[in-house]
Amino acid sequence: MEEMVKRGPLEKIKTVFVTGANGFLGSHLIKRSLELGLEVIALIKEDIPDSIFSADGLSKSCRSIRGDLADEGLIRDIFRQQRIDLCLHVGAQAIVTVANSSPLGTLKANIQGTWNILEAAREFKAGAIVVASSDKAYGEHKKLPYSEDSPLLALHPYDASKACTDILARAYAHTYNLLVAVTRCANIFGPGDLNFSRIIPDTMRAVIKGRNPVIRSDGTPVRDYIYIDDVVRGYFILADKLYSGKIPPGEAFNFGQNEPISVIKLVKLILRIAGNESLGPEILGKGKLKGEIDRQYLSSRKAKRMLGWQPAFSLQGGLKRTYDWYKDNL
Repeated sequence: MEEMVKRGPLEKIKTVFVTGANGFLGSHLIKRSLELGLEVIALIKEDIPDSIFSADGLSKSCRSIRGDLADEGLIRDIFRQQRIDLCLHVGAQAIVTVANSSPLGTLKANIQGTWNILEAAREFKAGAIVVASSDKAYGEHKKLPYSEDSPLLALHPYDASKACTDILARAYAHTYNLLVAVTRCANIFGPGDLNFSRIIPDTMRAVIKGRNPVIRSDGTPVRDYIYIDDVVRGYFILADKLYSGKIPPGEAFNFGQNEPISVIKLVKLILRIAGNESLGPEILGKGKLKGEIDRQYLSSRKAKRMLGWQPAFSLQGGLKRTYDWYKDNL
């Protein structure tokens, strides 16, 4: 990857602006940006002391700006005062339960925050912009896996906010020829994810503490999980292709593991990796949870065809690296 950037169009990029900078994905994108020698402007809404951004000292190597994506004046000032060569817009309210219980904050952050980024990028002629949508934007389909041509049928607050984000990004690309591309990632996991409402961090924490992991559903929902290093690599390959004109603006790309697995099988796999299969999962649910889709997984064939991207880590390999990190850091 470093070789590709040194010899490719990204060597012209000096400044990258990352929203949601101290979140899970944002922290890893910043870490990679610094490894590539880029100047990083990091937008953070609030401190997360245990995040990789803070704990690994990344914040000391960035220009950090505290503020809200929904603050139009702040976003305009950032793009006006800086030459933004690349914007990685991954900031969002991403917790589904929070979105369901308090939708307005999620809609404001995810939708208004996105149009603020896009409009400022258009007005001040930023370089390439990669916008994070989600596999949740597809909603529920009988035909699986989702391809990028599948309609966006989101019916719940977080899912709908991501569908709107997705549509806005592609609208700016097609109307204004803004260099924008969209990512639709499967459930991302890996070192540094401190959102213990998610099944992988919560299961690993339980196992490390010697507790039975808890499954809130009946264990049958099927999902696609993708390791963080593969996602970060995908983002920079996509940025390279977009900036160089090797792909047209307005394209969306799925990044998935292509190994769909049920929740119960995932938990049992983690127990096996941890060498503690005696800790049987406690299953709370009698069906799928309200507001959650039963089966979701992606096809990443377009990313392989147009970007040359495919996962480098198997699901089991990524889980092993992740478990080792939690064991060392919890």
